[in-house]
Amino acid sequence: MAFAVAPVRPPKGLPRAQAGSSGRRSLSNNLKAYVLIIPALVCFALFSWYPTIKVFFLAFEKTSFSVGGNHFGGLVNYRTLMADPQFWPAWRNTFAFTGIALVIGFGLPFFVAVLLNELRHMKQAFRVVIYLPVMIPPVVTDLLWKWFYTQPSGLFDQALGAAHLPQSGWYQSSNVALISIVLITTWANMGGTALIYLAALQNIPGQLYEAAELDGASLWQRFRYVTVSQTRFVLLMLMLFQIIATMQEFNEVNVITGGGPGSSTITVLYLIYKYFDQYYNYGGACLLSAMLVVFLGIFSASFLRLTRNHG
Repeated sequence: MAFAVAPVRPPKGLPRAQAGSSGRRSLSNNLKAYVLIIPALVCFALFSWYPTIKVFFLAFEKTSFSVGGNHFGGLVNYRTLMADPQFWPAWRNTFAFTGIALVIGFGLPFFVAVLLNELRHMKQAFRVVIYLPVMIPPVVTDLLWKWFYTQPSGLFDQALGAAHLPQSGWYQSSNVALISIVLITTWANMGGTALIYLAALQNIPGQLYEAAELDGASLWQRFRYVTVSQTRFVLLMLMLFQIIATMQEFNEVNVITGGGPGSSTITVLYLIYKYFDQYYNYGGACLLSAMLVVFLGIFSASFLRLTRNHG
């Protein structure tokens, strides 16, 4: 982020030499700021902006190994995607996953942060415990939970059996496989989100709670009108980030379910991976990627526009 220093207009009566010196210093500061951000701009251009723009061109190319590369294919990739029986289930599962994750994974970290903020002892220890899952490599987390879910020797089914409760199919059942993946992502990412919420909660002035209590506000009213109100901007931004992240769900599907059972857990990003790595249809993978980029771009712009007065 560049911090450009606006030119300073010298006050009336200031000597011309001193005004010129001030202008030169302002120009020098601006040049230094722009020079410092050049490496960041180059990195963004090479590794983010250029690949994103290139995807839209590759979406109209067809991969042909017989002619030794790609050639213009027009709408052939679009027709291929529309004819793919996994295309619509991938979008449906992605939206369902995002919705379930928003219900389970958005409110839970905020609730945990509120509890941590109210603790009087061992705050640091509980923060470390909450953040530990974030430090575990994602593949290790997925394999650990896959063992938890395995029937009938997994930890969860053993616990259910010890309690004389019916065992669940977990990721082996198309009815609960998507929810099982949501539980993994919530557990793995909750710690970082909770700490961000905690930082926002600790910036709320205590006088607001005291004033609300003096006015006779109940516990729920203090939570609604003080806690939520003062952290609204953070809540909205993290909601946007979570929606963008869950729309790109891949790791758990790739490691645990492989898109199954059937097509019950296949997501858009996993279908992109299949087109690229299994079907060798690079144009189709790029077209699907472009669709996801366009959707997320439109959604993000609309979300920011609708919530700009609520931060």
